[in-house]
Order: sequence, then C-alpha cells, then structure tokens
Amino acid sequence: MGSFGRCVGPADGFGLERPKVCVTFNREWASITALIVTIRDLPMRRRTFLASLPLIAAVPSLARAASATGAPPVNNLQRPDMHGGDRIAGASYASRSPVWGRSGAAATAHPNASLIAVDILRKGGSAVDAAIAANAALGFLEPVSCGVGGDCFAMLWDPKTKQVVGLNGSGRSPRGLSLETQRARARNGHINAYGAVSVSVPGAVDAWWELHQRYGRLPWADLFEPAIALAEQGQPVAQTIAYYLKASHQRFTMPNQGIEEVENFKRTYAATGATPREGEIFRNPDLAKTYRKIAAGGRAAFYEGEIADGIERYFKRIDGWMTKQDLASHHAQWTKPLVTNYHGTDVYGLAPNSQGLSTLQMLNILENFDLPGMGFQTTASLHHQIEAKRLAFEDRAKFFADPDFGKIPLEWLNSKDYAAQRAKLIRPDRILTPVYAGQAPSHGDTTYFCTADSDGMMVSLIQSNYRGMGSGLVADNMGFMFQDRGELFNLNDGHPNLYAPGKRPFQTIIPGFACKDGAPLLAFGVMGGDMQPQGQAQVIINMTDHGLDVQAAGDNPRWHHEGSSEPTGEPQDGVGTLRLETGVPQATREGLAALGWKFGPSDGGFGGYQAIQRFEGRYAAASEMRKDGLALAY
Repeated sequence: MGSFGRCVGPADGFGLERPKVCVTFNREWASITALIVTIRDLPMRRRTFLASLPLIAAVPSLARAASATGAPPVNNLQRPDMHGGDRIAGASYASRSPVWGRSGAAATAHPNASLIAVDILRKGGSAVDAAIAANAALGFLEPVSCGVGGDCFAMLWDPKTKQVVGLNGSGRSPRGLSLETQRARARNGHINAYGAVSVSVPGAVDAWWELHQRYGRLPWADLFEPAIALAEQGQPVAQTIAYYLKASHQRFTMPNQGIEEVENFKRTYAATGATPREGEIFRNPDLAKTYRKIAAGGRAAFYEGEIADGIERYFKRIDGWMTKQDLASHHAQWTKPLVTNYHGTDVYGLAPNSQGLSTLQMLNILENFDLPGMGFQTTASLHHQIEAKRLAFEDRAKFFADPDFGKIPLEWLNSKDYAAQRAKLIRPDRILTPVYAGQAPSHGDTTYFCTADSDGMMVSLIQSNYRGMGSGLVADNMGFMFQDRGELFNLNDGHPNLYAPGKRPFQTIIPGFACKDGAPLLAFGVMGGDMQPQGQAQVIINMTDHGLDVQAAGDNPRWHHEGSSEPTGEPQDGVGTLRLETGVPQATREGLAALGWKFGPSDGGFGGYQAIQRFEGRYAAASEMRKDGLALAY
C-alpha cells in the first residue's frame, strides 16, 4: 500500500511555476510527513491551496482519534489483501504509464542517475556518454548492485552502421590463483562466495573506456563530475538500497565467512556502526577520489597507474592474489550478438560466457506453442514457459563457459530445429522429470539501465558486483567493493566452466535488445542472477504475444523458477521451486499446483526492470515498482 498524497500545480505554459502543494501522510495516517508549498503566481491555484487546508488540519485529530481507541498497532506495510489504486487508463496492474519523449530517454535504478543521464543528453552527449555518467553515479547511489569493482556488458544500436553491437567487459581470474588452491579453500565442493578467492579482475572501467572511445561525444572527465559531486556532498539513501545495505552488513560481519578483512567495508558503508537507513545521508569521499583519478587518467589510471598499484598492495596485505599485471592485461571484447526471431521480433543476446543465449533458447522453444491462444497469465501459458526455462537451463549448466577455453556449439543451441526437438518434450498435463541437457552433434546478476539519444543510438547496459554486493573486500581508501564473480566457476574436472587462472567465469548479467523490420525496437533488461533470462523472456512474451506496453510489460506479475542444474556444478533439485508474485491469478496458482509444481514464498527475487522502446520520432521509457528506479524522457 503506497502513501496517500497528491501534488497539484504543474508549471504553466509561460515557464512560471504554479503554486504546488505536496501533502504526504504516513501509512498509519498519524502525521503529516511532508508539506511543500511553492508559490509563484499565487492566484492561479489559490482555491486548490485553500481547499487543501481542512484536510491538512484534520490529520492530527485523525491520529489522536486512532490512538485514543487503544487498538494495537497494525502493520499496514504488508497487506496481501490489498492492491494499488485503480488507473483510469492502461493496464490495471501497471504502476504508471510509460514516459514519452522525442529527443532522448533514460531509465535507471535510481532517480538521480536517470536525471544525470538526461542532463548529459541535453548537453549534447551521446547515449553512451549518458550511460557512463549514470553508471558512475549508480556506483555511489546503488553500491549494493554495482561499481567499478565489477564487470559490465552492453549491447547498443549503432545508427551509422545500422547494427546491434555487443561488448563483453568481464574480467579474468588472477593468474597467481591456482585450481589446487581453489579446491583447497572450497566449501562443499564450490568456490567460496566471498573473500579473495571469489575476486576476478573488474571490467567495468575498461568497458566504459571502450564505449567512450568509439561512441562518446563529451570529454571523458565531464562524465564523472556529477558522480563525484554526489559522493562528496552525500545523498539520502533510497528504500530498497538501504534494505540491501543492512543485509550486506549482517552477512559480511558474520563469523567464518572467509573474508580476509571487513574493516574497510565498515569504514566505507557503516561508519557509525550501522549502515544508513532509508532517507539518511550517505557520503563516500574515498570513491570521489577514485573517480577523480579515473576522470583525469582514463582507463590507464585504473589498470596501470596509481589505482592499480593500490589494488595490488591491498591484495598483498590480505594474502590475496590480484596483481597489477592481472589488471593491466585486461581488455574488453567487442562481439557480434546472437539473435533469434520470435513472432516477427528479432531478439538479441550476448554469447557465453554470458547467459544471454538462455533467453533466446526459451523463446525458440516457446515459438512452437500458441501462447496467445493459451491466454494471458493462465496455467497453460505459465506451465509451458517454466518448462522451456528448465530445458534451456540444463544446456546453460552443461555448455556455458569462457569460449577462449573450449568450443561451444552456439549455432546448434540457438537453432530452430533444436528448439523444436526440445519443445516436443513438454507435456501440457504433467511436469517433465528429470530434465536433461541436449546432446550436441559430434561435429560441432546487478544494475541494469538503458539510454537513447536524438541520433537514434540506444544503449542497453548491465553492470554488477554479483551476489550480495560483492566479495566483502574494499580496497584501502578507494571506496568501492570488488566483485565475487569468481564464485561462478566449476571445480569438477571435464566441465567447460572448470576454474583456471586467467579465465573468465560464467556470467549471469545480460543486457537485452530487440529489433523489428531492421530497426531498433527495445533496449531492456531484468536484473537478478538466474532471473534475468526468465524475466527477459516474460517481457518479450508480454509485449509480442499479449500486446502490453513497455511499462505494463515490466509491472506484470512474474514467475521465477529455481532448482535447475547450474554451471557451477549444482545438480537439478527435482522439479525445483516455483515462486509467483502475488498478482498471479488465483486460478492460475491452483492450476499449477494441480500439475505438481512446488511453490516457494514470494521472496522479492523477481528482478528489476528498465526499458526504452523506440517509435518513429519518439521514445517510450519505463521503470518499475520493484526497485527505486525512474524513467525520464524529453
């Protein structure tokens, strides 16, 4: 249930701000939490303002009346019997309408980052410039998901070549960390989730540099000025970010986590002994200093200069393995994305070591069924989607790895013929068990955001520290955490994702992109580990098969299936666990239960969505209610 409030008085057509009254009450109606009155040209809204006064004055008496009853306090935040307000237009379950603009758009996981991206576009920057500036800001604003200690993948529409291009910015494992050491320090046969054994070379800054060298318009240093100002001056912490910061603090400070030191984490993110709560001001002057060095020295500052020296000293101090040579040898790779056609829409995905192919495989399988005929959010439709996921994820577990260390049968895995064979395994009246990966022929997670500019360039970019904010390690006086992507290697001999020094681990982060009739259609993504291909497929199905707009396609209630085999070596867990958001119809739930699906609670692991859809001469942008994000267009 959201807060009760309304703002009246937009700017008038002459550039004068009309009187604006924003009144917000807390969820118990106990008190006014905000009253903002801006008065220019007061007569324009005098009646509206005066009409608000009785309601404002009534609130304290309402609170007193409630307290006088002596009733126990009620938790009005968790109300499964309630839903949001009713919209007069658009999808009834959408949180709002799409945001429209002609010149550019940005959709990120934080309002300030979206505002920075639009400011960069208005200054003449490209969509790539806007994406880099937004990503740098998110490294401060949303440290639970991203930062310069993580990796980066991107797809974009190049309006000059009229092609979708891809960039793989994932880093490699330290060359001094052997397979024998990993096995000796493993827990339950898997690489530890935290500490130095989980750290691979951060690829984000190099990816930004590659993108800017090819597509940037504004000076490199200008892109970091907004993030530096935010980090130095501080900003109130958003709700979801405060929640995950607290959870990270609890996890990293637990005993026996395998983290070599946590004092730097506590000094950076919990200087008062606790992480900042929602609305409290957070500053990160160390990160601002790091950004200043990157702004002045470019890629070299991070991978070859003063920052690289500091990283090497830090890992030497804690008996880790990352060296300056590991950093200096890192370079992102430009790639040609994979593509499939789903009901007339070309959907793109990055090849392994990313899991982008899983989205395409799911859609290839589902194209063999009449999902529109099955109906929207029905038992039959969701059952077939979940089974397609299970089939695709067994291939993901068996084949996906660093292509530099082995051949992956990409053409076969993405073929329509193979998808048709897999589709024949799905039964409408039962769950397929067990599920096996295909037999290849013998011859052959995270913040997401997107930007678009007036030249038609659209950028789909995802950047992450991976699980739970990262490894728990923060370099001395640098203000950022190192990723724990190295956890995603396999320790079993013969597996293509077997750990090796200087190798890229399997990656969960995947940007999304779609085209239609040779023109860009959609830059989109869904954050959240194995939820990403599941969420991407659901978005494409919602828009292509069910006609939802770009906002409703993301707000639509999602399913999330867990328990498939993993590239890290975990076997499938029976039919797995199916989680449904509360908005899924009750009849659909009952139908899925009758088929034998095992439900888990709705745990918030349904990802976070941003998207920009292109129309002729304009853009529609969307974010969603699951995160703290915002879409803007102009």
